[in-house]
Amino acid sequence: MKDGDLTMAETPERKVIAATAAETSPDNPWPLQLLSQKLKAHIEKAPPAWVEAQVIELNKRANVSYLTLRDVDAEVSLSVTIWGSVLSRLEAPLERGSRVVAQLKPDFWLKTGRLSMQGQDIRPVGLGDLLARIEQLRQALAAEGLFDPRRKKQLPLLPHRIGLITGRNSDAMKDVLQNAALRWPAVEFEVREVPVQGVNAVTAVIGALAELDADPAVDVIVIARGGGSLEDLLPFSHESLIRAVAAAQTPVVSAIGHEADRPLLDEVADLRASTPTDAAKRIVPDVSEELRRISQARAQLNRRIEDLLDREFERLSFLRSRPVMATPHLMLTSKYDDVASLGGRARTAVRTQVGRHLDQLAHLRAQVRALSPQKTLDRGYAVVQLEDRSIVRDPEQVNSGAALRIRVAAGDFTATGN
Repeated sequence: MKDGDLTMAETPERKVIAATAAETSPDNPWPLQLLSQKLKAHIEKAPPAWVEAQVIELNKRANVSYLTLRDVDAEVSLSVTIWGSVLSRLEAPLERGSRVVAQLKPDFWLKTGRLSMQGQDIRPVGLGDLLARIEQLRQALAAEGLFDPRRKKQLPLLPHRIGLITGRNSDAMKDVLQNAALRWPAVEFEVREVPVQGVNAVTAVIGALAELDADPAVDVIVIARGGGSLEDLLPFSHESLIRAVAAAQTPVVSAIGHEADRPLLDEVADLRASTPTDAAKRIVPDVSEELRRISQARAQLNRRIEDLLDREFERLSFLRSRPVMATPHLMLTSKYDDVASLGGRARTAVRTQVGRHLDQLAHLRAQVRALSPQKTLDRGYAVVQLEDRSIVRDPEQVNSGAALRIRVAAGDFTATGN
């Protein structure tokens, strides 16, 4: 057997390579080169995407720059490689902390198996763009009614405990605590120190707000920061924070302290304070001012009472000076004379009436007596009656031998008819 034939006989039979990764196995693996090639082909199919982020690292070399971009709302970062020709198109040099929009395309380095992002274009986000976005969000939230004054809650007249959300050991926290304590020494605070700028600010403030809002002892919540640039204040215009403040049951005071560009937190808060110091003045009363008002009210009340007493004393003096009060028996005496006069007149009238009626009775008595049957009998007349007491008016009424009763002036007697 020839050497060549021996070689061919000893060479193992070539295996069929799996078409897909799912078909690979320990007995039929892919070559590493094939996996890398397939990954590169798959990644190269991905189209470029525009993203918004913040530049946190910038390392410039010859004709290439290496950037680290971080999400504006989350702890997510990504390394980007960008050519000098792309950066040269910018009007101003790119700096750390800049907010940008970049067009990124993933790239897979075949030899090392490293995935990188290639920056094909990059544009800074200017203040005008940020303001336009905030204004667009402002209009959208206003259309939902989140800024309606009718939904704003009334702050308590004298809060017992105040929730304060502010930066760690910040001047804003000191201003609120000191000025509130100066105005009302008995005030109590529940402080939550959180990041007030950067990617963690929104989440931290929302968490502190939810915690304080759930505490029944907290009467009002203050979100305070001592001003800053527009980029620094962007968390206080974030939609998630605005909706969280709108949903809070406890009154919320915004004390960001930025007059030039008001964050949306000022619009949704139940009260807007121009500065943290102004917030302290508006959430608690001034004890000295309240004591002064109490003194004024007390003095005014005393004056009113004194004026009332003086008026009533004058009225009493006037009433006492009247004759009826000076000599009250005169009123009884005058009435007594009136009663006596009326009594005399009544008696005279009664006597007159009685005399008149007595005369009438005497006259009537005389008339009755003159017309009485007895007067007729006294003149010699007699009344003849039959046994049945009927009066005889005709002689034919009397039968012979009939018993008669004859009544004369002095009496009566019987007789017999002929």
